[in-house]
Amino acid sequence: MNPMNNNLTVCLLNDSFPPVIDGVANTMLNYANIIHGNMGQAVVAVPDFPGAVDQYKYPVIRYPSIDTTKIVGYRAGYPFSVTALGSVADQKPDIIHSHCPVMSTAFARTLREQIDVPVVFTYHTKFDIEINHAVSNRLLQKSAVRLLVDNISACDEVWVVSHGAGESLRSLGYQGEYIVMENGVDFPKGPVSREESAALRSKLGIPSDMPVYLFVGRLRWYKGIRLILDALAGVHAAGRDFRMVFVGDGLEKEEMEEYAQELKLDGKCIFVGSVQDRQMLRTYFSMADLFLFPSTYDTYGIVVREAAACGLASVLIDGSCAAEGTAHGENAYHIEENAQSMRDLIIHHGQDRNSMRRLGENAMDQLYLSWEDSVKRAWERYGIVLDDYRRGLTDRNMVWTDDVYNWMSDLCQGIEMARDFHEDRQRMRRRRRQQRRTRRMDR
Repeated sequence: MNPMNNNLTVCLLNDSFPPVIDGVANTMLNYANIIHGNMGQAVVAVPDFPGAVDQYKYPVIRYPSIDTTKIVGYRAGYPFSVTALGSVADQKPDIIHSHCPVMSTAFARTLREQIDVPVVFTYHTKFDIEINHAVSNRLLQKSAVRLLVDNISACDEVWVVSHGAGESLRSLGYQGEYIVMENGVDFPKGPVSREESAALRSKLGIPSDMPVYLFVGRLRWYKGIRLILDALAGVHAAGRDFRMVFVGDGLEKEEMEEYAQELKLDGKCIFVGSVQDRQMLRTYFSMADLFLFPSTYDTYGIVVREAAACGLASVLIDGSCAAEGTAHGENAYHIEENAQSMRDLIIHHGQDRNSMRRLGENAMDQLYLSWEDSVKRAWERYGIVLDDYRRGLTDRNMVWTDDVYNWMSDLCQGIEMARDFHEDRQRMRRRRRQQRRTRRMDR
């Protein structure tokens, strides 16, 4: 590690952060926890969330937000907050790292204009799918994707979490360079004790000899949940017994529970909701016999690596980003993207617990990557990005939206300052009226 990097302060940005828990929020936590005090300093800037209590060893700066949870699952921030931008600037960050291409990157660009430091962006999620679910109008969808790509292109360096993620970004119209930076896992290598796994099975009412299949993630249909349920209906019809545990929450969770009932799987499917305790989540992975993750939406599938850390093999769609780096029959199972393919695999392999355990051990040995190693690589790259920025060698593409964006930023900040000034005057007037009333009462 370059010793000159030890004094760097990194500003980390994302639209989701605890109490909202998802893969990218978990990434943010690990970056901040590992960087701060171990490598340099971290400061986190995220949208405000009602009731959030931030008790971290690094500063967490919240900026105003609006409730968009029913549309995209998290709150959208207002990236032109003068107060928040000033608070982050006071931390004197040397580099900005955004993990969301919309409001967080808008915040990053606004901050860069003030403090003149480089912006790194990591592409985690297929945001075109998010946009298509949130916006029904095709013209608006295309406009939103174009603005998203322009936002990413305005960054000084772009990272992707897999080669497939890079191809996805290219398909949106991005033409710049990118670097693959894989995410790690915060689980130690190895499953929890047999006693802990047995206790969880008992709590869920699952017999010790019963095959258990697991899904962990946001409960959205585009994650492949319908494929899982249809496949398991076929397994059930073939006379095979099992339990399927869904860990996670989401906008479509109730629909999924109803669909499981329609398929007469309600006695075999267990929806436990979100599990935020990391040790308990590790126990869920350790308890299961097979991890079902037929998602073509995810660009990396960090849960696949979390499963591998616990000695649990995954069932993945062949050619998907989540399957990248895995090998069928060696450390994972690959299937076609249909319920019949998963049904056949589970019937032929999903009852052989010794075979599944052996595959899981291979996954643990071959796929495991700790967050410490992942962030160490990112930290080394920060130094290169900073050096290139200072020498004018970064990959940033000046796009037409830069001038428009900066004008919007200045306008919004001017409006906010005017609003603050107006509110200050209103408070002063109310205070004076109260003082006058108090004086009259005293007389």
